[in-house]
Amino acid sequence: MLFLPALFLLAQAATLDLTNAVIVTRSGDVPPAETTAALVLTEELQKRSGARLPLSTEWPANRPVIAIATASSPPGWPARMPSPPDAAEGFRLLLDQTAAQPVIWIVGRDARGALYGVGHLLRQIDWGRGKLALKAPLDVATAPQSPIRGHQLGYRATANSYDAWTVAQYEQYIRELALFGTNSIENIPSQDERQDPLMKVPRGEMNRAISEICRRYGLDYWLWTPAAFDLDDLPQRAAMLKELDAMFRDLPELTGIFVPGGDPGHNPPELVLPFLEDIAKRLTPVHPKAKVWLSLQGFSAERAEFVYLWLDRAKPDWFGGIVAGPSSPPIPATRRRLRADVKLRLYPDITHNKISQYEVPEFDQALALTLGREAINPRPVEYAAIHNRFAPMSDGFISYSDGAHDDVNKTIFDALGWDRSRLPRDIVIEYARLHFASALAEEIADAIFALERNWRGSLVANGTVEGTLRLWRDLDRRAPELAGNWRWQMCLLRAEYDAYVRRRLIQDRQLEAEANAILVQAGTLGSSQAIDQAMRILNRAVTSPAGADLRARIEDLCKRLFESIGLQTSVEKYGASRPERGAVLDFVDLPLNNRWWLEDEFAKVRQLPGEQERAARLVELGNWENPGPGGFYDDVGHIARSPRVVQDERDEPLFWWWDQGKSRARHSWQVTMWPARVVYEGLDPKGEYVVRTTGYGKPLLLMDGERIEPAVDGREMHEFKEFPVPAHLIFDGSLVLTWDRAGDERHLNWRQRSRLAEVWLIKRGTRE
Repeated sequence: MLFLPALFLLAQAATLDLTNAVIVTRSGDVPPAETTAALVLTEELQKRSGARLPLSTEWPANRPVIAIATASSPPGWPARMPSPPDAAEGFRLLLDQTAAQPVIWIVGRDARGALYGVGHLLRQIDWGRGKLALKAPLDVATAPQSPIRGHQLGYRATANSYDAWTVAQYEQYIRELALFGTNSIENIPSQDERQDPLMKVPRGEMNRAISEICRRYGLDYWLWTPAAFDLDDLPQRAAMLKELDAMFRDLPELTGIFVPGGDPGHNPPELVLPFLEDIAKRLTPVHPKAKVWLSLQGFSAERAEFVYLWLDRAKPDWFGGIVAGPSSPPIPATRRRLRADVKLRLYPDITHNKISQYEVPEFDQALALTLGREAINPRPVEYAAIHNRFAPMSDGFISYSDGAHDDVNKTIFDALGWDRSRLPRDIVIEYARLHFASALAEEIADAIFALERNWRGSLVANGTVEGTLRLWRDLDRRAPELAGNWRWQMCLLRAEYDAYVRRRLIQDRQLEAEANAILVQAGTLGSSQAIDQAMRILNRAVTSPAGADLRARIEDLCKRLFESIGLQTSVEKYGASRPERGAVLDFVDLPLNNRWWLEDEFAKVRQLPGEQERAARLVELGNWENPGPGGFYDDVGHIARSPRVVQDERDEPLFWWWDQGKSRARHSWQVTMWPARVVYEGLDPKGEYVVRTTGYGKPLLLMDGERIEPAVDGREMHEFKEFPVPAHLIFDGSLVLTWDRAGDERHLNWRQRSRLAEVWLIKRGTRE
């Protein structure tokens, strides 16, 4: 029995109770970020536990201590301070229980390092009301791998949430990003001058406020300042320089100016580079350490080479480096072409789901139509892979973000920017522990990964969507205290929304199949009766919609998110700047079949002169996707309806945005793609076949590598092309279709370039 007290003491030592701890800081003149680190720790622990740990510059007796310092100036405390890594922003986090008085050391190599040490500690603590506990052992010595780790939090009307924030909300969000390693915040100080009734603070005042927040937290403050006008316009050029000059003098902290070469802007480098130098002449006297950076977005190969050659011969002190963002030249090629001493900063789009730099792979069209371009989008696995693919080629990143909806993605980038070897699940567990509930952290993390999986592949075939909903509802029942947490509300909204869209999609697909079965009987029923019956079937989606209970929950969560974080899920209700800017509530009831297109076609059919003609057209509409006996149909951009389409990693569907997202066009025309190939097996070697396609422009078809000219050559999206299949190509019962682009279309706007929507292989007969 003598060993029991020793075991008891060991168990006690394994978990340290911090509710009675004192936070000790250095006295005297300490950097603002070090002072802020102690304040952050005190406030964040109080929010989670209700216990406010005292701050002191005196070492207490007989109480646990959390000591915060930097290695640059030892404080002379009674306990021996451990050494942090000898690298910028590094820290040592050590739980020392060797003496009677336990000490948690947070020692930064610099003031930023102390702040990041606080963040790491907060991510390890088990907390609850009246509870703060830390498991032993704990000894972490670490420094970041990427020197630039940041996010664009632009205060402008275009954003789907930032524009509704107060200064206090900005500070809290910047603080929470810093807890995972953010060291840079990029604002958009003047672009997009629309009047925004959601803004609670004038833009100039918020620009200064964010700069001051960054100063107090020791973070870098950047500005994104496009030249969206012709730089040959000298009065406008002079006006922008004057505006920037005044802004520079107004900001307490400024680290970098990022001028995109395009998106927006269409100026050649011959005009852009002198403009950057003129910016630097106004920047350097006020902020001597600040640099000017340039992206090559939208630059042709010739324009990019002009910049590379300029950098080869020029080494201006004011130039910070090159930024690689959406529509920039490929990152590996850019890094190879740049001199080794020229910095390369990434500008990754972590905020958009489609028509974007990193589109959701295997995205079902029903989700693309309803959730759109800028929905709540936790994609931890995918963005971890994207970060680690390009990080070794760069000096870090400042992400492109237009709202809080991509919060998980920001955390993934921050954590991997610090340490690329970390596993996404471990990062998300820490995210859940910090922001939600330490006791449920692992379950919540897995539920976040389930949201990412909701978006992969055919939505109808993805039965896990319903499981994800049940998982989140169960967590919500078990954690009622999180009802007002905006991050929690976002996850719940996605779980409800995904399930609602899936239920509606299943219903809408079934209703369209039933309507088509009526239309093919138009010759017997008569055109008028066939249309009426088909419309009654299709309209059951309106009169008896699937998932009505989910619909009410979605409305409620959208309202709560607007109140808690200013998330604008509707243009009319919540002031979203445009429908594609996260206005998911405006698309929640969009038809997920071709009901609108059929309504319009029925109106045209009623105007046809003869009954036989009307009936024939209705039969054609009902059989649209039916290739007939021995035939095949593929909606090439639809992951669930293109079984013969083979893709490689470069083949991404393009989900078109027509009529502000509410196009009445056939759904198969609203998503296009250039597949690697379309493969047919089991064909009749004696069959007579025709390939039919819809699309736009002049896609050039090859069958088994042989170029085939069309017998019918429609050029508009609603028109057919038809290509006879030469008999010698199917002697083995197989056929492979590929496409060449129609020459050089680079001079055309991307919306006018050739594209492919649907492919049929139709058997017309059998040769003797």
